[in-house]
Amino acid sequence: MGILDGKGAVVTGAGRGIGRGHCLHLAENGASVVVNDIDVDEAQKVVDEIAAKGGKASSNNDDISSRPGAAALIGQCVSEFGGIHILVNNAGNVRDRSFLKMTDDEFTGVFKVHVNGTFMCSQEAALRMKEQGSGGSIVNTVSAAHFGNFGQTNYAGSKGAIASMTYTWALELARYGIRVNAISPSGSTRMSATYKGPDGKDVELPFIDPTRNGAFVAFLCSDEADYVSGQIFGSGGERVVMLEQPKYGTQMIKTGGWSVEDLVEYFKPNLSKVFEPVGLMKTPYPFYDGVKPPAK
Repeated sequence: MGILDGKGAVVTGAGRGIGRGHCLHLAENGASVVVNDIDVDEAQKVVDEIAAKGGKASSNNDDISSRPGAAALIGQCVSEFGGIHILVNNAGNVRDRSFLKMTDDEFTGVFKVHVNGTFMCSQEAALRMKEQGSGGSIVNTVSAAHFGNFGQTNYAGSKGAIASMTYTWALELARYGIRVNAISPSGSTRMSATYKGPDGKDVELPFIDPTRNGAFVAFLCSDEADYVSGQIFGSGGERVVMLEQPKYGTQMIKTGGWSVEDLVEYFKPNLSKVFEPVGLMKTPYPFYDGVKPPAK
């Protein structure tokens, strides 16, 4: 008996890497899995791998960033496995370029897959879960890139949007027994190979087995985690770490409100000392000497 017996699951972008690991762990714990990927041959390889271990799975290559594709994907899970109880939004793409050089197509192309795809698949799945009366679990995928990362305005921005959607959906869908969480996974994949350091140069990262996020996803999708919603976790490797949610910090209050003159006098000595570091690498705040245009 597995902790996901009887549950129908969908994993997007699951033909390789992190998504493949999600599928293997979900199936190992009893779920029947629709393996979605734009490369249907890679998706079928995962299906065959699951079947060889006695699990149930089917392949799918619908376009998750379109409404018809998202509806067809969720519909396949319902028709083949009797319902949809788990959705893992893993599909993604990168089109890295520095902000001043990024094209409209590069920006919208990444948002279409990450944000539109996550929204459409989640809405289709949640509507079915509500209709079934079964509750369910949605697991979104964010990234530490949404802290800020060189050359990734599109990717970082999309992951920040998904984090905010995760918090919102957790509030809205709880009444239907639907939990919504997100992971920021670690693993060596084709996408991680594009990573650049804060200086914009390529960085060679150590190998991390991308399948090692899957056990935590399986746990999040089980009834053993029915008390977990609206949370974001770092997963993979040897870690499970909670990401702190956005919150207000140090403040200044002045009766009657602040004038410009007051702010010039009081802002720097009171608030500048607690400025947050910027970016994924979290180096100390670098701008105390001012941000100025190049000398002519």
